[in-house]
Amino acid sequence: MINFYKTINGRLTKLEELEDNCWVCAVSPTEEEVEFLTGTVGIELDFVRSALDEEESSHIETEDNGQTLVIVDVPTAEKQEDEKTIIYSTMPIGIILTDKHIITISVRANPVISELADGLVKNVPTHLKTRFLLLLLLRVAMRYLQYLKQIDKISSMTEQQLHKSMKNKELIQLLGLEKSLVYFSTSLKSNEITLEKILRGRIIKLYEDDQDMLEDVLIEIKQAIEMCNIYSSILSGTMDAFASVISNNLNIVMKVLTSLTICMAIPTIVFSYYGMNVSYLPLDNGWFPITLAAVITAVAGLILKKKGLFR
Repeated sequence: MINFYKTINGRLTKLEELEDNCWVCAVSPTEEEVEFLTGTVGIELDFVRSALDEEESSHIETEDNGQTLVIVDVPTAEKQEDEKTIIYSTMPIGIILTDKHIITISVRANPVISELADGLVKNVPTHLKTRFLLLLLLRVAMRYLQYLKQIDKISSMTEQQLHKSMKNKELIQLLGLEKSLVYFSTSLKSNEITLEKILRGRIIKLYEDDQDMLEDVLIEIKQAIEMCNIYSSILSGTMDAFASVISNNLNIVMKVLTSLTICMAIPTIVFSYYGMNVSYLPLDNGWFPITLAAVITAVAGLILKKKGLFR
């Protein structure tokens, strides 16, 4: 799907067709739309293929015809309805700068592009391509910080559930969060390298205001990287600690069950002796085996209780 947007009277307006100084937003384009991008818009085919490759890492490259491709990793969140959990990951998005247009290409819809297209972000200048690029990068950095705060809240809630749980569900959820943090950390470091290349000003010309804005984006990225490292360390230690807690809770249950089994086995032993088809057993009246089994069971129960085997 391809949509066209242009800033008119300070507001981002959707267009019906391609115009100069507009934003071309391509989300999961078809073969015909790819031909439109490479033919009518005039984008390099290699740039389109790189933007549609889900395994593409963050980088920046330019061609002799003045086209510049910037690929950054954008965070995404998918809710698992069956398990009622949220899976966080990243996806690449290609931003192509030409003399007449700015083009964004992504494999699937993502919240950063949706916010810009829906007009939720103010002062989006499509005629200032470098400023548009930096504004988009700033929204990406802010989205990372937002998802990192969500991960921290989810991990805190999961830890509270682990205090009274002996199941693996909570640990698996923490493992998924830790995996998400690894994805975020790797993508953020790649984005940081790309932004530092842009900051040098050799590939994209930067004005003073643009340079200040890019430095703000870099600060946000560095803060997100630091948060990733901190949360990852906390989650790793938490998982190790609660894995031991779950194992200890299971040992306590097994200890209690074993103690109960011992107490229940004593009457069985006594009654099995008196139930044998032999004579000359002492005091073979019905009350004696019952009394003997009760006394031995009570003594064994007191001994086990004093040793703390029922707690």
